[in-house]
Amino acid sequence: MPHVFALLAGVILFCSLLSYIIPSGSFDREERQIGTLTRTMVVPGTFKELPKAYSLTGVILPQEVEGQASPVSLVQFISAIPRGLEGTADIIFLIFLIGGVFGILQQTGMITAIIHSLVTRFSGSGPLLTIILMLTVSIAGSTLGMGEEFIPLVPIFLYVAKELGYDRIYGLALVMVAADVGFAAATTNPFTVQIAQGIAEVPLGSDLGFRVVFYLTCMTATILYLLSYGRRIKGQPERSIMGIDSFHIKGLEKITYTLKRSHIWIAVMCAVLFIAIIYGVQTQGWWLAEMSGGFLLMGAIAAWMAGMTVDQTVNAFVKGMEEMVVAALVVGFAKGIQVVMEDGQIMDTFIQYAANILDGFPRIVAAEGMLVFQSMLNFFIPSGSGQAATTMPLMAPLADLLGISRDTAVFAFTCGDGFSNTIIPTSGVLMAMLALAEIPYGKWLRFMLPLFGILITLAGIFLAIAVWMNLP
Repeated sequence: MPHVFALLAGVILFCSLLSYIIPSGSFDREERQIGTLTRTMVVPGTFKELPKAYSLTGVILPQEVEGQASPVSLVQFISAIPRGLEGTADIIFLIFLIGGVFGILQQTGMITAIIHSLVTRFSGSGPLLTIILMLTVSIAGSTLGMGEEFIPLVPIFLYVAKELGYDRIYGLALVMVAADVGFAAATTNPFTVQIAQGIAEVPLGSDLGFRVVFYLTCMTATILYLLSYGRRIKGQPERSIMGIDSFHIKGLEKITYTLKRSHIWIAVMCAVLFIAIIYGVQTQGWWLAEMSGGFLLMGAIAAWMAGMTVDQTVNAFVKGMEEMVVAALVVGFAKGIQVVMEDGQIMDTFIQYAANILDGFPRIVAAEGMLVFQSMLNFFIPSGSGQAATTMPLMAPLADLLGISRDTAVFAFTCGDGFSNTIIPTSGVLMAMLALAEIPYGKWLRFMLPLFGILITLAGIFLAIAVWMNLP
């Protein structure tokens, strides 16, 4: 497989070429207030196909022709990545800053000391530690929608896997698969469930009990799958998908094993500040800027509590940011795909055609079709909140026409949007974590595709149950 940047650039080129073939079209859009957020959403029934404005000039330079759509020009293609970086600047800088803060925390020795204590405590109970860690991470994904925030933690989970006698894939699965499964089997995820329910105009949390059962089922299947893989490679390391691997973990060369009282106090401080950050996001309308500021405060206090000098603090901060370069920039590269699809005005065409196809099927088949459609669309819009704002204004009234409850349409969206994040190369978080873990995309697919098949099957089964029960 090519490097992640080359892979994403190839997808951007492919989507640019599609703009010359796929009919263009657009919906009218309007702004609506969803909770504390303002979302721009499509207006159902307003889709209109636009004629293509082909020209030799348009192949090179962007052109605007009133009432027509222009395919992606060469200039738009070569500027897609910079525009994607610009459009995701807030997320990119959040990743950089959190990486810097974790560089400081790593310098204090707190992280590795606590992790080593856990590994020592559960040295004979690797499966138990696996269950504890995966449930903790998945709950954060399911309830708070956490994903990008876990990127800087990848080396820590790799260290846990190495100490327990597993491979890189096992270590990455501990954090990434747990977070993504939690995110997909969402209970109160504010970025998918709450936004989608607000757009669909159904009560927030109206199907919470059903979602909790689904979450527990998915996590049980996920944990059993990972434990089975771990059992196989621990007895026979040569059966690891990674093959022969030195398993060097960048950034954790200097390990502090002794757990000190200061480490515990730093951990308590970090936990308190993190809870405060999440509280602010949930109740005060905080977003990425405030979150970044909270993490910077966490790093500064940790450095003071550890007795670090100003130079030591700054050097550790810079080193932590350096290790996030690929992880942060890949988010902007992935955004470039959506940029060119919007330039060529073919995104709305995919949505309109899917809605037309689903309109003529029986209820259960149509609901399963929604799941497939949302999973496929996630390749092009790997943002949960963005996909909700784009598709739910259409899926909600379509559900009414098909005799499906709107809660069921929301459930199809959250599953389709979430589970595919574990395999699609346009997911910035996935590719960033793979880059940090130094796991080739092809090897990851060998591990993840069977589990993805299990999870999407469970989603289909629960979706059929939801239709049968007329959820909620």
